[in-house]
Amino acid sequence: MSEATHRSPGHVVVIGGSIAGMLAAAAVKDHVDSVEVIEAHELPVGPEPRTGVPQAAHIHWLQGGGAQAIDSLLPGTIDRLTAAGAHRIPVTTDMVIHAPEGWYRRWQRATHCVITASRDLTDSVIRRQVLSDPRVSVRSRTKAVGLLGAGGAVTGIRLRGADGTETELRADLVIDASGRSSRLPEWLGELGVTGLAQDRIESGLAYASRIYRAPVPTRGWPVVGVQADPRLPEPAKAGGILPIEGDRWHASLMGAPGALPTRDAADFVPFARTLRHPVMADLLKHAEPLTDVSVSRSTANRRHYYERLRRWPEGLVALGDSVATFNPVYAQGMSVAALGALALRDVLSHRPAAPGLALRAQRAIARPVDIAWALAVGQDIHFSSTKGKRPTLADRLLHRYVSRLSRTATGSFHAATALTDVLALQAPPTSLVSPRVLLTALLGPSRPQLDHPPFTPSERGLLNGLPVR
Repeated sequence: MSEATHRSPGHVVVIGGSIAGMLAAAAVKDHVDSVEVIEAHELPVGPEPRTGVPQAAHIHWLQGGGAQAIDSLLPGTIDRLTAAGAHRIPVTTDMVIHAPEGWYRRWQRATHCVITASRDLTDSVIRRQVLSDPRVSVRSRTKAVGLLGAGGAVTGIRLRGADGTETELRADLVIDASGRSSRLPEWLGELGVTGLAQDRIESGLAYASRIYRAPVPTRGWPVVGVQADPRLPEPAKAGGILPIEGDRWHASLMGAPGALPTRDAADFVPFARTLRHPVMADLLKHAEPLTDVSVSRSTANRRHYYERLRRWPEGLVALGDSVATFNPVYAQGMSVAALGALALRDVLSHRPAAPGLALRAQRAIARPVDIAWALAVGQDIHFSSTKGKRPTLADRLLHRYVSRLSRTATGSFHAATALTDVLALQAPPTSLVSPRVLLTALLGPSRPQLDHPPFTPSERGLLNGLPVR
């Protein structure tokens, strides 16, 4: 067993300059001598596209739990993000959301906020914060191609430079934050670590997204969303418009096989008009397109159960998309990575010199993954297009209960708060079956359902005065 198992790590290597990789560096930097981030590409200096992040073309937001985790890891980052143009959206005060059970009311007593911005801006603000620490450095245009060590302990990584030369880099702790393309299962096999359990639940949804110049000032403008209803016989369709920096709207449309959105710009607004409500099309007809349409079909929920392995090498941790990816429609990836990094920091803060640090960290990282996985898969398995798992009787009963609670939430502040606290990763799913929430669901909504999008009079006034493009 390496010396790293008996003392705090001295040098940490993070594979990947993603948000997860940067947050991993933030999590460990106060507990080690130095952190080196290994990135296969050049990292942009400002809010520019980062190579290898195709999902950046689609809408992103930070859930309340993720925003809190980032501010705990990097105090002041959320304020810096909003100062750079991101929007702090009170839930559900500044949201126009059409759930399968009806329109959610815009309650004025917001219990938390989500943060909306382009992925490029969020990336750059976090990256700038992390790299301002002299203990953190980046080695770009360098690819990790394997692990050093044996089954009992990882002692570093093998690297390949831009010129093809391979070298070895020793480390007391290696953190794999290389994302969806992670080769960690293969690398573990090379060390003799086998028996890894994996899951893949694929809903079949595809995304089409583009950015618009908003026809109205976006500060204080609501998030707009139309959710899919898995109970309907036709293919699932959904969409959302988020206000982002620069008085822009980021719009994404989603469709299942049989109703897939296309790259054709002429199809974008007509597709939006076929959702369960045409509110998105009604808004976008006033807006100016700024980009082409980007399409992605990488929407699978995929998970590696590293925390269940009987043998887990010391000196190795996996984080972010390397552990699990989620259907982007649930806006969980960045927040789960942030909560995982916070869990890693907490483990390092307690008994860092005790054997078993890596496995304790991996199990702690798995806890927020468990919650997000239950939420994403618990919804996706009810779409007819989903492959990998079908709902059991228990799944169907739970779905019926959550649907009843969601219907109650359209006219009950308490039910809406209970649901959104869980979706924001600020409360466990078990909170939805507490006695008080069960009683609320049993009693049903205390106010009648809305029959139209809940725009404020001033928002309607702005929209009514706009020319159609």
